[in-house]
Amino acid sequence: FKPEGNEPIYLQIVAYVKRGIVSGEIPDGDELPSRRTLSALLGLNPNTVQKACRLMEEEGILSSHAGAKSYVAFSPERRAELRGELVAEGVRAAAQGLRQMGITLEEAVRLITKAWEEGKEQ
Repeated sequence: FKPEGNEPIYLQIVAYVKRGIVSGEIPDGDELPSRRTLSALLGLNPNTVQKACRLMEEEGILSSHAGAKSYVAFSPERRAELRGELVAEGVRAAAQGLRQMGITLEEAVRLITKAWEEGKEQ
């Protein structure tokens, strides 16, 4: 994990974990290092890591109890929700970029279809 851009680092951590869950790189039940260890490994302020973990707990992708270890915990339904959220986020960003370039919806659909078909060949 390497922070980049203007988005707050704790949100970048959450997004990184979500992408790992959706891709299958981070399976349900994976144990996380302690927050102190995690912050040292990432070279980040412990408060930043704590804030990210708290948000992941609120979003239902991390389970932890005071004095206990933290585990990635999500249901198949939650994983599907995360996938939908990430796809929608990417589509919104792409649509915004295309609009800024003056691309019409019809052109965008044509370009996306072409890219989709080219991707199937690889």
